[in-house]
Amino acid sequence: MNENIMKIASKDVVSIPPSKSIKDTAKVMMEHQFRRLPITDPGSGKVLGIVTVMDILDFFGGGNKFNIIEKKYEDNFLSAINEPVREIMSRDVICLSEKSSTKEVVDVMLANQIGAIPIVDSDDKLAGIVTERDIALSIAGEMDDRTAQDYMSTKVFTTTPGTPIESACKIMVRNGLRRIPIVGGEADISKAAKKLLGIVTSTDIIRFLNAKELFDNLNSNAASKVLETKLSDIMVKDAIIVEPEDTIGEICELFKISNIGGVPVVKDNTIVGIITERDILRAVKNL
Repeated sequence: MNENIMKIASKDVVSIPPSKSIKDTAKVMMEHQFRRLPITDPGSGKVLGIVTVMDILDFFGGGNKFNIIEKKYEDNFLSAINEPVREIMSRDVICLSEKSSTKEVVDVMLANQIGAIPIVDSDDKLAGIVTERDIALSIAGEMDDRTAQDYMSTKVFTTTPGTPIESACKIMVRNGLRRIPIVGGEADISKAAKKLLGIVTSTDIIRFLNAKELFDNLNSNAASKVLETKLSDIMVKDAIIVEPEDTIGEICELFKISNIGGVPVVKDNTIVGIITERDILRAVKNL
């Protein structure tokens, strides 16, 4: 935990200028399978901001940034997505020095509830980026005595296949969720006890909205029409799951192999929790 963070940080960082359009930013994210991108000054290389998948979800209907579509562009979706990314990026970016330790990074991530930190050199230029996943995977082998039930979140937000994308965006943004299990079952059974039908992540939604077919076939500029799409059309039906007794080490290995950041925890066909990279970060802090 006291080793230099640059041992696990990604050094070949993809960054974008603040002038890049929101549409093209989403494309870069999907091409590289990134959940966030640092925004840098093209001349100096200094960090100006950061944009995440959650910022784009907010923009597409989840929160206050949707006002850009609704008010500034009077619901003209195609015009709004060509806005520069500076309109939705987070400007108060927490950066750490390339001399920082893994422990310092973990402490800052948990204290500020953030999933990635840009690393800068002595001239404040972007030198790397480290994510929750980088840290979780780097210590996976050290946590074979801890299990999912020790660190999972038992408060699980779920929804149904008929939920429109706009509603899912709002649930995610308002509750800080990157994924929502999709459930179904009898009406008199509580949501937590319903059968798991699939899962939808923030990346799934962005990938759908960013799909070339969507823009090519969009007959109306109204964002509301796009956002009425049901989750059943985009959800991953064969959701990867774990059981309460599975170890943190096994879960980290699953994250690595499947390139995912969170999974439902299921017992007797019932969702009992959800465990994510951030939960694993809490386990790392206790090492």
